[in-house]
Amino acid sequence: MEVALICSQPDRFLLGNRSKSSEFFISRCSSSSRGPIARKNCRIGRTRCGMASAMAGASANPSVSDVITKSRVSDELMPQIMSEALVWSSLHGLVVGDRNSQRSGTVPGVGMVHAPFALLPVSFPKDLWKQACELAPLFNDLVDRVSLDGKFLQESLSRTRGVDSFTSRLLEIHAKMMDLKKTEDVRLGLHRSDYMLDAETKKLYQIELNTISASFPGLGSLVSNLHRNLLNQYGENLGLDTKNIPENASLSRFAEALAKAWNEYNDSSSIVLIIVQPEERNMYDQYWLSSILREIHGVRSVRKTLAEVYSEGDLHPDGTFRIGGRTVGVVYFRAGYSPDDYPTESEWRARLTMEQSSAIKCPSISYHLVGTKKIQQELAKPNVLERFLDNKDDMKKLRHCFAGLWSLDDSEILKQATEKPELFVLKPQREGGGNNIYGEDVRETLFKLQKEGNKGLDAFILMQRIFPASTPTHLVRDGVCRRDYTISELGIYGAYLRNKDRIIINEQSGYLMRTKASSSNEGGVAAGYAVLDSIYLS
Repeated sequence: MEVALICSQPDRFLLGNRSKSSEFFISRCSSSSRGPIARKNCRIGRTRCGMASAMAGASANPSVSDVITKSRVSDELMPQIMSEALVWSSLHGLVVGDRNSQRSGTVPGVGMVHAPFALLPVSFPKDLWKQACELAPLFNDLVDRVSLDGKFLQESLSRTRGVDSFTSRLLEIHAKMMDLKKTEDVRLGLHRSDYMLDAETKKLYQIELNTISASFPGLGSLVSNLHRNLLNQYGENLGLDTKNIPENASLSRFAEALAKAWNEYNDSSSIVLIIVQPEERNMYDQYWLSSILREIHGVRSVRKTLAEVYSEGDLHPDGTFRIGGRTVGVVYFRAGYSPDDYPTESEWRARLTMEQSSAIKCPSISYHLVGTKKIQQELAKPNVLERFLDNKDDMKKLRHCFAGLWSLDDSEILKQATEKPELFVLKPQREGGGNNIYGEDVRETLFKLQKEGNKGLDAFILMQRIFPASTPTHLVRDGVCRRDYTISELGIYGAYLRNKDRIIINEQSGYLMRTKASSSNEGGVAAGYAVLDSIYLS
């Protein structure tokens, strides 16, 4: 079978001043059924058709946009929709820090700009939306059960320890908690499971499971409201109905989970401590949670960096952790997932101190480790889910969404990855955008690692590359709208809270849709690759 891949240089639309270019690149793709996954050998011109976050490569198929006529917004209507969207974003707090403003990541209210967004929602099949939502409680439960098996976490990540200093330090903290026989009676997880829809098989594949700093519950829910507002005004002209945009309560659900965890700590004078990076241009997504916590639930929160926690925090003999004279009931990590968050030993000492405390951690060190790529790969092995789950139907549902995942001690997979690197994504144990390796870089990196000794291979896993369909979309960033062919990644939020044997919350808690040009591999919104989007059920 041959498929035409189309990548476009974007049409650009600047409010009040429009310029267009329409240079297209065509390539031919061949596929066969040999090997562990379908062979798709794509040779692209100057622009690559790739994907994102694990966001893998794209089989572009513009006909997918039959429901959402994103490419057919009339020239007369475009300025009105653009203006309304930008005004709405400003009035309703759909904002981030402006990278062009030096203080925008440190001083609230300075250098704000609208968050990047898609002008209209992306079409998504109802049955797969339902599937993704039903998976959330299953993954919540799985994370909790795996977190309790310290031996499994340590053994699964043991080979990574020698080649990845960051994961090694996390394992050290985890091992110390095991030695202390410290248990977390109250366990809170705010997760996000990310999926992509493969164009050829029509299957929904899990890309990754985020157990720390699952970002954008605030701004993601606002984009759904933005699109609903736009369709209320222009839906008749576009042939779209607001009822097909599902409710997105991620902000209120996350805030409720944090508040209920705080309540389980059972100290009305305690606070929620939010761990943040020294410079955070996505601070408004976080401030939305703080605002709802305070205004709806009456829970106070403070924001501190790991360095500030080290200098200001105080661990008492009974396990109570205090900062600024106030007891911490819940620690919510919106930082701490990257080596860059630990520039000195002070940050590591702060992380250890909080882990030793009686405060409820979101996530605990064990929950954090469950979200590593290596554990994701281990759980996809035959008979491993049986170690943690009893329900065969649940295991079948989970396995149905697993993409191909392999460790690099598999010589046959290594051979296939070097022969057909475009079919794989090489992933290190890192969170956030910009870390994964694609295309010819997969082959070159594997050759380099093998020359340096097989030990270096332990720092990575290989993942099947997903080939989603692409759709023409209007992407809005910095007040400029450009039309491009795009691919999307669906993140389903999950909230989980239990106190010993009592499960208080286990639910799907909203969603995040991210859309990006199909010519880009990476997909983080904060990293500048993608835009926020919402779903139009079809």
